[in-house]
Amino acid sequence: MSISSSGTTRGKVTAWALWDWASAAFNAVVTTFVFSVYIVNSDFFGPDANTNFGYTMTAAGIIVAIIAPVMGQSVDRSGKRRSLITLTTTITILATAGLALVRPEESYLWLGLLLLAIGNIAFDTGSVVYNAMLTDISTPQNRGKISGIGWGLGYVGGIVLMLILYLGIIGPEVGWFGVTSDDGMKIRVSMVLCAIWTLIFSLPLMRTASDTVPKTTEKVGIIGSYKLLFASIARLWRKDRSLVYFLGSSALYRDGLAGVFSFGGVIAAKAFGFSDDEVLVFGIAANLVAGIATITFGYADDYFGSRPVILFSLTSMVTLGLLIFFLHDAGTIVFWICGLLLCVFVGPTQSSSRTYLARIIPAGEESEIFGLYATTGRAVSFLSPFLYSTAITIGATALDITKDEAAYFGILGIVVVLLAGFLTFFLIKPERKNRDNVAAFEE
Repeated sequence: MSISSSGTTRGKVTAWALWDWASAAFNAVVTTFVFSVYIVNSDFFGPDANTNFGYTMTAAGIIVAIIAPVMGQSVDRSGKRRSLITLTTTITILATAGLALVRPEESYLWLGLLLLAIGNIAFDTGSVVYNAMLTDISTPQNRGKISGIGWGLGYVGGIVLMLILYLGIIGPEVGWFGVTSDDGMKIRVSMVLCAIWTLIFSLPLMRTASDTVPKTTEKVGIIGSYKLLFASIARLWRKDRSLVYFLGSSALYRDGLAGVFSFGGVIAAKAFGFSDDEVLVFGIAANLVAGIATITFGYADDYFGSRPVILFSLTSMVTLGLLIFFLHDAGTIVFWICGLLLCVFVGPTQSSSRTYLARIIPAGEESEIFGLYATTGRAVSFLSPFLYSTAITIGATALDITKDEAAYFGILGIVVVLLAGFLTFFLIKPERKNRDNVAAFEE
């Protein structure tokens, strides 16, 4: 691939992709495999810490679903991409650093959850702008490849950072800087390092990102933005209902995919008794298999088509999720096997979904529909966290056990979301293999 082709420079691509590398600190360490496991520890934060964590992420998801469409349209109209990516990244860094203040005491639970929610809202909002920047630093001929560089760096960054934290802070009895596990210091110091990591590797994009030419100076407002959004969906419904079905179906199962990683570490710790060290090692392995599988399944997508890959992956994830639930009494080996196998199918489903959409979009409507794809993907981002916590509450009540003992029910909430996406996918027409669209818009 010649990155220096027209409209693309190696420096712009590097700065853009490094933001994905930087985001591994928040995605992999903070919300999945380290701090999330710490904040749901009932010995530190009380018996309802796990479900409160889930409901807090639900609230954050609802806020993102409300503001993301408006924010995305506002940035498109104003062209102020650099300003927003700098603001949201800075808030994410500050929220991450603030987690170092969360001591292992019940009185600190809501501080930790509030900072997590703020970080999630800022990070997800910034991701909308980050994804939109892809068109600024690529051409239709290399867009998929450049997007893959960023995606791949996100996985690799997670592996590298978690290895650093495991070998230097969390794994040893006494880590770097003389850090021990007293007063939760291993986790709290790790959050400071995560904030520094995010700052260092996101600085290139914050320094070099450029605003785009404003499309209009007209002020639309929140209500006007939603009118434009619904008008676009209504127009698409009249023209191609199968596309609308895909946007809805993919929104469901993509939220389920997010739930797999968001709550994977928590389920490992709460339902299967993984130690902090074991959760971190599992996270490293999960990122590794997800990255390898995403590349490998790309060849299957080209050979068999996106639809079979998506359906096979969703079927496998639902099956593996149910096995984790029903075989939980067998111990950690169940989660090591089924959990890692489940992670195999997350990346391929995401990648094939974008390829599938590229193949069915009518020529000339790519930008608008990919914008709707991003918007609908966040519209139900509260669903997996809500069903995760609700399933645990129902399980604890039905079996008259504590919520910690019922933690394995959380996987059922995620399975329900994946299954809903799987079933609604059958409303969608088979794909048309428009190879020009695939080359231009796979991301």
